[in-house]
Amino acid sequence: MKRQFFVLAAALVLAACTSYPKLETTVPYTIKNGTIILDEPQREPGQESALGMTCEPIDTVRVGFVGLGMRGGDAVRRYTYIEGVKITALCDLLPERVAQSNSYLESRGWPKAAEYSGEEGWKALCESDDVDLVYICTPWLLHTPVSLYAMEHGKHVACEVPSMMNIRDCWDIINTCEKTRRHFMMLENCCYDFYEMTALNMAQKGVFGEVYHVEGAYIHNLDPFWKAYQGNWRLEYNQKFRGDNYPTHGIGPVCQVLNIHRGDKMNVLVAMDTKPLHGAEVARENMGVEEFANGDHTVSLIRTEKGHQIEIHHNVYAARPYSRMYQLTGDKGFANKYPYPQFAVAPDPERFANREEFVALLQEYKHPIIAEYEAKAREVGGHGGMDYIMDSRLIHCLRGGLPLDQDVYDAAEWCCVNELSRISTEAGSMPVRVPDFTRGGWNVKDGLAFAE
Repeated sequence: MKRQFFVLAAALVLAACTSYPKLETTVPYTIKNGTIILDEPQREPGQESALGMTCEPIDTVRVGFVGLGMRGGDAVRRYTYIEGVKITALCDLLPERVAQSNSYLESRGWPKAAEYSGEEGWKALCESDDVDLVYICTPWLLHTPVSLYAMEHGKHVACEVPSMMNIRDCWDIINTCEKTRRHFMMLENCCYDFYEMTALNMAQKGVFGEVYHVEGAYIHNLDPFWKAYQGNWRLEYNQKFRGDNYPTHGIGPVCQVLNIHRGDKMNVLVAMDTKPLHGAEVARENMGVEEFANGDHTVSLIRTEKGHQIEIHHNVYAARPYSRMYQLTGDKGFANKYPYPQFAVAPDPERFANREEFVALLQEYKHPIIAEYEAKAREVGGHGGMDYIMDSRLIHCLRGGLPLDQDVYDAAEWCCVNELSRISTEAGSMPVRVPDFTRGGWNVKDGLAFAE
């Protein structure tokens, strides 16, 4: 009897020690061996993987822009410098923005585009027979609805970052892309920055050896910008949601170096944050609220299948210099972009290259894409030119019937940090398994390659 009592008592203690808080997630989950595991839906019959997907070439890509505010208006401007493009449709909540963009087109000698506006003007644009590509620059919560509607109406999609706000969004967009066979590209411009592309080329040529630890971030004090977001949508989102709400600038370029879903995959994520400090002050001042979910600084640490590490930071509140961190550590060399670009490579990897050596490395390992687009990119601009390169590569691939540089699985992998980091922090920094959005196809391709 005593033994039975002690066995029962031990079982109750074990149950108490392994009880977990109920978590809010957008898809069902279980907890196994101390790790949170989100359900991964099976691919439906007739649905095919979009890995390496190609579509019919489009000689002249007809583009419709949805959202003409902080990012959309400049995208329209850039597209007037790209060959093989016709801007056929413009849409914004506010009709005056549409008129302004059309006036710009006329000033450049382009014909006026069809105009759409209002709460659901984007639906009519997506339904138009005169659009091949829907280019989305709306507030975050509209990214997934517009993307899904566009693909369902036969359109390719290019969507601003982050294109998916939670795991349910990720699966919905992947499934729709796989079913409709329409391209989906997230507009992660930082992958086309000059330093990042040089470092990527160096990594692919083995200059750093095996890259086993990478870091990325979005650290940008947004105090000068909060009031510029239409209807206060961005601060309102951060007021409601904990975690890294803007991970893609930091994680995108380093995932490319690690060949994520091209020979490696992210397995598990652990995140933690600080308490809200300045963010809470900004919310009190601008929104009159006392509750603020988003910690001032969030850190996410991810382990990959090959035993590599990804470290990602988010902070849009601190009074400190801008940084995307971008750091690569290999067993033969090192790259670090902030506060100023550096390389440390053989024959002396424990010393940063001097100015002359650094410039020589930039020239020797200039990425072919940079070599092709650099001059025009610096002329047209867009975050120093990387936006122009991103747009030009997208149009190049659509015109050539080529696989895109960034596919739908990249978008999901880079965006999933949003919800996964929230889940982990709210569960006391418990590990969360990163979904395999390729459904087993993560090692089909051997390394990242850009179509020519």
